[in-house]
Amino acid sequence: MTAPRISTVMWPMQSWPEAGDLWRRAEELGFHHAWVYDHLAWRGTTPWYDAYTTMAAAAAVTSRVRLGTLVTSPNFRHPVPTAHAIKTIDHVSGGRLTIGIGSGGTNRNSDAGVLGGDWTSGERADRFAEWVELLDRVLRGPETTSEGAFYTAREVVSEPGCVQRPRVPFVIAGDGPRGMRLAARHGSGWVTSGRAEGRAPQDVVRERLEALGKACEAEGRDLDDRVLLTGFTDEPWLASPEAFADLAGRYAELGITEIALHWPRPGTQWDADMKVFEAIAAQAA
Repeated sequence: MTAPRISTVMWPMQSWPEAGDLWRRAEELGFHHAWVYDHLAWRGTTPWYDAYTTMAAAAAVTSRVRLGTLVTSPNFRHPVPTAHAIKTIDHVSGGRLTIGIGSGGTNRNSDAGVLGGDWTSGERADRFAEWVELLDRVLRGPETTSEGAFYTAREVVSEPGCVQRPRVPFVIAGDGPRGMRLAARHGSGWVTSGRAEGRAPQDVVRERLEALGKACEAEGRDLDDRVLLTGFTDEPWLASPEAFADLAGRYAELGITEIALHWPRPGTQWDADMKVFEAIAAQAA
């Protein structure tokens, strides 16, 4: 059993240069990834800055930590300009970018509400699948033409392509069968929060990992990364370094390879003692 890598989730709420100081601090602490939520708006939080612009700026002031979205969705992004931004940031960062992708939420004070996207669960899944497949094609290049049910691309030239080959890695969020099939087919990794009403998170993750394994077997491939996004269950991840180590060990036994901790945010469910947070990072590094 290998100890999982430890990453953090940044809040795109500070303007520059304060935000730049936080991204540099994430690198100094030794986190594997510094992820950022990708939304137009999130739970009524303001200010809320753009994820891709933030990552480009963060790429310019860091040199080691990997950057990524957790997660980008079809709610408000088209695959073609998204691919263009991804390729650009991959070059700015020197190949340190990972793109987390999800189907998108339905919260009325988030992206879906802002743009009036009233899609059924089936429509959302269809859009998600087409979005991932087209993004994959455009990033691989060298030229893409596609007429889909939701997205169109005509003679899109991708050269010079990404620094990372054949393209920037995808980490796909999907707890249902279709999402797991997408992860197995197009992802280098998969992400879950382990949250399910009335159920123990570890039981949920164990069950989902078993289903993911079957999806990967059906596709004839495996995923290198299985990411757990913490902070959405009642597990005491940031109560103490000892509590973290205990939980991390349990999830490593299940097959989790990376654990994402939210940067402490006072006055919210993600509040934590910064000294504990830094001690956990130092322990992992």
